[in-house]
Amino acid sequence: MAYDNTNSGFLGKNTRKETDKHPDITGHINIEGKDYWLSGWKNAKGYGLRAKPKDEQQNQDGGRVGGMSEDIPF
Repeated sequence: MAYDNTNSGFLGKNTRKETDKHPDITGHINIEGKDYWLSGWKNAKGYGLRAKPKDEQQNQDGGRVGGMSEDIPF
């Protein structure tokens, strides 16, 4: 029987934090079968969280992978 990761995830210390604007904690979560990236910033009351769908992630090329358009059909 395979392990079911639905409605579970992970948060841990961001070991790549370089500036105060970078999240203090990062991770991922699966909610009802959809995967999300998690980011968290420590504040006076705890942590503020942000979730971003993994399938909507774009790199700095504006949605291009490796400098190539994703519209290429191969």
